[in-house]
Amino acid sequence: METHNSNTSRAEQLKQQANEAFKGHKYSQAIDLYTQAIELNSENAVYFANRAFAHTKLEEYGSAIQDGTKAIEIDPRYSKGYYRRGAAYLAMGKFKDALKDFQQVKKLCPNDPDASKKLKECEKAVMKLKFEEAIAVPESQKRLVADSIDYHTVGSGPGSSYVSTKVTAVSAAAALIAVLVVYMGTKAATMVAAAALAALLMVLVTFWWGRFNDGFFTKSRTLELEVEPQYTGARIEGDVVTLDFVKKMLDDFKNQKNLHKRYAYQIVLQTREILRALPSLVDIVVPEGKHITVCGDVHGQFYDLLNIFELNGLPSEDNPYLFNGDFVDRGSFSVEVILTLFAFMCMCPSAIYLTRGNHESKSMNKIYGFEGEVRSKLSEIFVDLFAEVFCCLPLAHVINGKVFVVHGGLFSVDGVKLSDIRAIDRFCEPPEEGLMCEALWSDPQPQPGRGPSKRGVGLSFGGDVTKRFLQENNLDLIVRSHEVKDEGYEIEHDGKLITVFSAPNYCDQMGNKGAFIRFAAPDMKPNIVTFSAVPHPDVKPMAYANNFLRMFS
Repeated sequence: METHNSNTSRAEQLKQQANEAFKGHKYSQAIDLYTQAIELNSENAVYFANRAFAHTKLEEYGSAIQDGTKAIEIDPRYSKGYYRRGAAYLAMGKFKDALKDFQQVKKLCPNDPDASKKLKECEKAVMKLKFEEAIAVPESQKRLVADSIDYHTVGSGPGSSYVSTKVTAVSAAAALIAVLVVYMGTKAATMVAAAALAALLMVLVTFWWGRFNDGFFTKSRTLELEVEPQYTGARIEGDVVTLDFVKKMLDDFKNQKNLHKRYAYQIVLQTREILRALPSLVDIVVPEGKHITVCGDVHGQFYDLLNIFELNGLPSEDNPYLFNGDFVDRGSFSVEVILTLFAFMCMCPSAIYLTRGNHESKSMNKIYGFEGEVRSKLSEIFVDLFAEVFCCLPLAHVINGKVFVVHGGLFSVDGVKLSDIRAIDRFCEPPEEGLMCEALWSDPQPQPGRGPSKRGVGLSFGGDVTKRFLQENNLDLIVRSHEVKDEGYEIEHDGKLITVFSAPNYCDQMGNKGAFIRFAAPDMKPNIVTFSAVPHPDVKPMAYANNFLRMFS
């Protein structure tokens, strides 16, 4: 009895220490302390719910769901267990699962206004998801937006076929609603149909307004991309993106001026042509005496990207960069970041290489801000256009046959060869399993073997997995990104794996440094440079994210 009381008391002390670490944004330390408390008292639901919250802050949503579930098992009437698990489901885009948890929170706390607000937002997200599913156009009927735009002809926007498929889908949804009313005939069916019709009209208005802003309903469509005489921003003369243009564009972005859509179209479409010609795994050759710089996640932190260039020089043929995915989302200057990277690629394709990250996808962009930011700064059409171009990004790079660079990590099976990665058909949204999914989502773990992903997608892999992959492919080192690190980097697996993360003070709250790695030929030894965050205009991270996600940020 005395030992039990002692353990309970010590567990409470550890919980208090963990809470203090959490308040100081030291989430990994908080997780360790909550874990110690759980080891002393595994029947306290609060410890699991609190640890779930810390996991969420580190984007370890799979672990957060497990902890929320454990808290519920211990105490089915503990609302925080459902709340934490529901928030993790939301962050993963699993809206229907989240809705069930928030319904339970509301049931347990019927008078809690915060619970009511979050339930309402979740219900809206689920309703929107169902509606999007109802009007989804079959893949066989879709026409790529990029194929409908010719930036050479000022004013030529998406052709009628691009619009017609969406209009056809919406019309089909309207017909379905009419069928519900006519044949079901009940009051309930009529109410459902009326609600769906209201949603339909809202989508139509949004769709038409977006096209109106793009000049679709102007008297002369040929003026859609006309560069107005009063426009004073950066201009591309002809087809060639020059260094002078890029410098002017960077200066405009720094002063929060937007690039004209005419030139944004050109940059994105030219980048698409360059990327489409590349294999899924790109071999980079760095000549003797030359170097290359590898950067990790930037996540829309444009002013920190400018700082990287200030510290290490602008991208050029003699100063090439490889940016290893997650260029967008969370940070609220993602449009500036992606147009900057794309413009440098247009200027000189050998000056910059880009790897796809898990945030270069529709599902992530819809939740974490890029989609909303694109609508705000460019237009609805660009939302689809960027999604198409992201599907062209390579999945991995190999530098001088020795350094394997991938956003996430390794695979659920041994024996994967570079030729297997090169053969992946990447021109699609990331699947939920398989080599492509794992390359974008997986993480290293300290223990050997493989384990479940703390994110709920992909897997965790140990040093023995890293060693075998390197040996089987005659490689020396893996460089990956995907995880915030206090020092901007971390060396693991007996020095054979380096995580590099280039978004300092991530989301304005993590307090971490950023880092990049320089490799010089012929020895290709990593030279790691760290840096701190720089000030940026007063636009908060996640400013363009979905309402429900901002409520949990």
